[in-house]
Amino acid sequence: MPISVEDIKKLRDQTGAGMMKAKEALETSGGDFEKAVTWLREKGEASAAKRAEREVRAGLISAYVHGGRIGVLVEVNCETDFVARTEEFKEFARDIAMQVAATSPEYVRPEEVPAEIIKKEQAIYRKEAAGKPEAVIEKIVEGKLAKYYEQVCLTQQPFVKDPDVSVAQLTTSLIAKLGENIVIRGFKRLELGAN
Repeated sequence: MPISVEDIKKLRDQTGAGMMKAKEALETSGGDFEKAVTWLREKGEASAAKRAEREVRAGLISAYVHGGRIGVLVEVNCETDFVARTEEFKEFARDIAMQVAATSPEYVRPEEVPAEIIKKEQAIYRKEAAGKPEAVIEKIVEGKLAKYYEQVCLTQQPFVKDPDVSVAQLTTSLIAKLGENIVIRGFKRLELGAN
């Protein structure tokens, strides 16, 4: 089945993939648009994982103020100044600052949560599940800990503009689109009367 230029353009517009990648995805999927999108996402996540080791020394600090009552500064890093100056990167940094303002996370990623807090949370979840078989208790603790991370860790939270996507998934798709490693380094959130 021949792949039309319109299909390639449509796939590029939706995913941000390059023309050759969009064509390859459509050819691989036999012209099935949904399979092509999935193929591109899988390839993007794989290439994002490869880029994760690369150093990020460029980037920017973005600010967001909500109603004069909440202010956020967020540092987002990338590999080059060229990418840091792109509109997609700037918009991503603004969106992350807005996310922090809206959801008030305590940490950027789960690895930053202190071990003593994790142990305390696990002990609470184990008490709640007392009386169940040990294998079930472990599954419950694992599930509740994942929910806890969604509340307190920025990267695990559903993105406020699209709750079907986590901030980590949003970051991965931008890495695939821009071709550079991108890291949310940190944030500071101030709320009038609360700090």
